[in-house]
Amino acid sequence: MNFASMVRAACRLGVAALAVPALLLGAGLPAPTAQAADPVKIGAFFALSGPTAPVGTPTKLVAQMFVDKVNKEGGINGRPIELVLGDTEGDPTKAVLTFKRFVSEEKVVAVIGPTRTDEGMAVKRQIESSGIPTVMTVGGDPVIMEGKLGNMDFGTARSVFKSPQRSSTAVRKVLGYLKKHDLTKVALLLSGDNFGQDGERWLRSLAPEYGIEIVGSEQFKPTDVDMKTQLTALAGKGPQAVICWTIGPAGALVSKNHHALGLTMPLLQCHGLPDPAYIKLAGEASEGDLMPATKLMTWEALPDSDPQKKVIAEFVRLYRDEYRYDAQYPINTHSGYAWDALLLLVEAMRKVGTEPARVRDALEATKGLVGVSGVFTLGPQDHNGLGEDSMVMLQVKGGKFVTVE
Repeated sequence: MNFASMVRAACRLGVAALAVPALLLGAGLPAPTAQAADPVKIGAFFALSGPTAPVGTPTKLVAQMFVDKVNKEGGINGRPIELVLGDTEGDPTKAVLTFKRFVSEEKVVAVIGPTRTDEGMAVKRQIESSGIPTVMTVGGDPVIMEGKLGNMDFGTARSVFKSPQRSSTAVRKVLGYLKKHDLTKVALLLSGDNFGQDGERWLRSLAPEYGIEIVGSEQFKPTDVDMKTQLTALAGKGPQAVICWTIGPAGALVSKNHHALGLTMPLLQCHGLPDPAYIKLAGEASEGDLMPATKLMTWEALPDSDPQKKVIAEFVRLYRDEYRYDAQYPINTHSGYAWDALLLLVEAMRKVGTEPARVRDALEATKGLVGVSGVFTLGPQDHNGLGEDSMVMLQVKGGKFVTVE
């Protein structure tokens, strides 16, 4: 009897489901196996090239590290995560094109990223029209703000969330430090992009609440390599401190210029700059500089009672010891953002599945989720969910960051 006749005979006996695999094996052919669960596709777009690649590239590595961990533990309700990557190059237009590809071609159910606030604002409308829940890894508040403020129209942010602390939270941390140390007259040095404008908006809005007067303000382009002119103009206003709001190498350049001019008033940077690269680039000029940061930067000093300590310790173990990313990309305040963005999505999906609208609702209902950057409690009016207690003030002392009160 040939192979086809054997199969027909088994079917006639009504035992095909049991017999066919055995017959296949007897014929020297592989038996069919259970189909693997379909992956959960999550888009992840960052600046993997261009000026902000030093921030975007390690963010991607952390995202993959988190996905590996979840998949080893069984995925999302038995389904593995497939991370669909995109390089925005830090370009808002390319961020929009990448997001559109994620939705129309890749059929992702959620997205994390991008790297810069300008990119986030550019893609915001596409997120809202698609309804794909997106947890951004940008510093600025406008991505999760809604309605109009002055001449700014932020649109809606129903499906937009973010894992880094809000700019307004970081501003409050800075102003609280200044008030505590009786530094009541400050000058602002701001990047001329969306992130810098967001910082200025909150600094001007909240300063009176802390009894702080802004005596002067200057701007620079993110690509500028010398800010001495602006610093000199600000020094002439007699401030007791200078607050700089930018990310990337520009912050270190401001520190070097501040030092070169012999200015003695404290320099306070924003929450996007706590990074060993800042100290490396600014060198001895960075000594004494202050900035708000996540607890990740000085996590070993946390009391054992802090719920974040155990989570951060595991993150650091994976990052430094297992994946060995720290050699090329030392841990900085950005390091946990992709981890937290995916954590928020995964926990939501474990509760409600992967249908985008249900994931969005579950994200908004997140309560007490312990991440690397803080303990997240979100709501309809807060698509970030982190407060001032998730941040510490750092100062550069002896070439390293230390916590200060």
